[in-house]
Amino acid sequence: MAALSQPQQASYDAIVIGAGIQGSFAAYHLAQRHRDTLLLEQFVLPHSRGSSHGQSRITRSAYPQAHYARMMPDSFLLWQRLEAEAGTSLYRRTGLVVLGPAGDPKLEGCRRGAGPGDTLDAAALAQRFPGLRPRAGDVALWDGSGGVLRADRALRAVQDVFRRHGGTLRDGEKVLSIQPGAVLTVTTTGGVYRAPRLIITAGAWTSAVLAPLGLRLPLQPLRIDVCYWKEKEPGSYSAGTATPCFMALGLPEAPHGIYGLPALEYPGLVKVCYHHGRPVDPEDRDRAPPGAPHPDVALLSSFISSYLPGLELQPAVLETCMYTNTPDGDFILDRHPKHSNIVIGAGFSGHGFKLAPVVGKLLCQLSLGEEPSHSTAPFAIGRFPGVLRAAL
Repeated sequence: MAALSQPQQASYDAIVIGAGIQGSFAAYHLAQRHRDTLLLEQFVLPHSRGSSHGQSRITRSAYPQAHYARMMPDSFLLWQRLEAEAGTSLYRRTGLVVLGPAGDPKLEGCRRGAGPGDTLDAAALAQRFPGLRPRAGDVALWDGSGGVLRADRALRAVQDVFRRHGGTLRDGEKVLSIQPGAVLTVTTTGGVYRAPRLIITAGAWTSAVLAPLGLRLPLQPLRIDVCYWKEKEPGSYSAGTATPCFMALGLPEAPHGIYGLPALEYPGLVKVCYHHGRPVDPEDRDRAPPGAPHPDVALLSSFISSYLPGLELQPAVLETCMYTNTPDGDFILDRHPKHSNIVIGAGFSGHGFKLAPVVGKLLCQLSLGEEPSHSTAPFAIGRFPGVLRAAL
């Protein structure tokens, strides 16, 4: 989907670097506000090098952190608006089971946002999700809003609507330099562009983009194993049945959590993944790592043996993706400490896709100098000391 046929233009109202789901929504909101916006992507679209590819993501209302729980109603509404504008379905409601040992802090955080009827006993859980076998002492919460976002389709939809509103998308253009100033200059492998405002949403490449601007954010890209497991009985975990998504929190053998989606992407294959991975240079993501190439498969096999006995114990399909984690798992949504017309969205830590419509709106509002519609205090750069250094 290279953009070489699009008209060249040197000056814009705003530039967004990075056309993953977060940057695409930021550009979408700017274009809806009638700002002439350029969206830059270093790879030719579509691609699988970053964190926004693949067919599915979980969405939900249940969140242990109150600031995300408050943002989710807005996110659901904005996803619905995009569906209407794009004329396509992006969300499939399946419900979500949140499972784990009683007393786990994250599980209890989710419980605080749930109503009294949303706690499931073993019988209710067996009825809603007969393929899930909890352990004694586990607690199950039900989030009826949970479901599956069709990720690839969503990314295409937001980019298409962005361009329909007059936005310009240029892919296959790597950023070479950014010159700060009242009017910023962005030089890429394909041209030189200027604008009074810039949003950087470069995913795992954010650190490399920001380093020449004197900012060293504590961002750690991780290589994630995305695993699909075959049903022993065809159709037993299908999205066409009552099978919901699930999250398992607080398990001692899986401290970062495990999540799963019903068979949807590949017929008869259930997506079950560990919410963590190993550090990686984003340029080397597809290179086989040293040692055990997929260290989390054994952990997942053990979980499936205990909790999902209707699945085979070895993955039938294994893919990779990337997270870009902050130390606390919270996003970064803030202005550059020295250059207030540069706004940064980063560190989505493997749970940002569902919130992308709101994140894009907040980045747009910050870029336009408006009061954000949700508090960005939890996402401030200042929570990390020592990040501002002399520019190169």
